[in-house]
Amino acid sequence: MGTADRVLEAATRAFGQRGFDATSLDGLANELGIRKQSILYHYPSKDQLLDAAVDHAIAELSLVLYDVIERSDDGWARVEAMVRGVFRLALRRPELLGLLRELTRLGPPALTRATDSLDPLIKGATDWLGSEMDAGRVRRSDPRLLAFSVYSTVMGAATEIEVLRAVGVEQTLREAALRRRELLRFLRSALQPA
Repeated sequence: MGTADRVLEAATRAFGQRGFDATSLDGLANELGIRKQSILYHYPSKDQLLDAAVDHAIAELSLVLYDVIERSDDGWARVEAMVRGVFRLALRRPELLGLLRELTRLGPPALTRATDSLDPLIKGATDWLGSEMDAGRVRRSDPRLLAFSVYSTVMGAATEIEVLRAVGVEQTLREAALRRRELLRFLRSALQPA
């Protein structure tokens, strides 16, 4: 792995676990055993490093979600597959989802960058939810608002793993599976037509 990739991975982990404000370029350089100038050669500012980390996190999340869409059926099976995919990502790469959570705190311009990058996924989810509503498999509501609500709910539940880890509570796979099962039960009751 080259220096730029090592810096990007370390920054993504630091931003996702400690937050943007608590991460310094000096600290990253020290952690990586390189000089700060090496970081600045690849990423001329901390903000540009954040942009690269956001792009990286969105790309990984998008790959997971597009893979799920390709391999799952319509209806409830797709919702379950997406939740499972996000939880697997949260367990494997918690810093990615932690970074996306951090963006809501940071606000624009980093949050705008992320939402713009996620827009094709949100549009696809909105269209799919609309077709599921038309087919009578999802309760009728505003599909775009519902897509954002489901995204927020799933990401919130998935990132709890990292929040708990940050305060010293290690989550087992069983506990994560229980959390996922409860989330799916909640989503099913919220989405199914009356």
